[in-house]
Amino acid sequence: MRNVTLIDLFTHPITQKYLKRSGMSHAISVANYAYSLALKSGVNPDLAAKAGLLHDIGHYEWYKNGEWDYEQYRENDIHAIKGAERAHKLLIRLGEDPRDAKKIALAILLHTDSYLPEATIKQNPLQRVVKQADELDEEPGGRHHYRKINKELAFQKICILDKKIEDDLLDFKKTV
Repeated sequence: MRNVTLIDLFTHPITQKYLKRSGMSHAISVANYAYSLALKSGVNPDLAAKAGLLHDIGHYEWYKNGEWDYEQYRENDIHAIKGAERAHKLLIRLGEDPRDAKKIALAILLHTDSYLPEATIKQNPLQRVVKQADELDEEPGGRHHYRKINKELAFQKICILDKKIEDDLLDFKKTV
């Protein structure tokens, strides 16, 4: 039994606000990649998909003269920090198990190293899955944040992924 589903997250006004800002199509793609990678890696697919969906909800819009400034973003952005905090608060508010909310938030925090000083961070399997999922969907110049998807198709994809997770979670819990 899951306390919070992807549909619960996806339809929440806070998620909708920030997914529109950071790229709904990208978030859904990363959630799907995270789900698939999690199954292959023995990682909880529910936590991976949730972290994948929410991984960029901390994005700030970096504009210069009315246009997206990718270099300004790369130089100044700390979206993973803000996103981890937003995701944790949202998950707790929706009733997620606090331990799982923390795991998801930490995976979001560590999905990118763009804001960290040069260092090697030892990531756990969930954190690696979310980072890899994000990297699989990246496009040069941050274009992955600007792919379009209509709301109905986005909702349909979330419903399909939620059903897959529900089906696979029974098998996953047997192996843990």
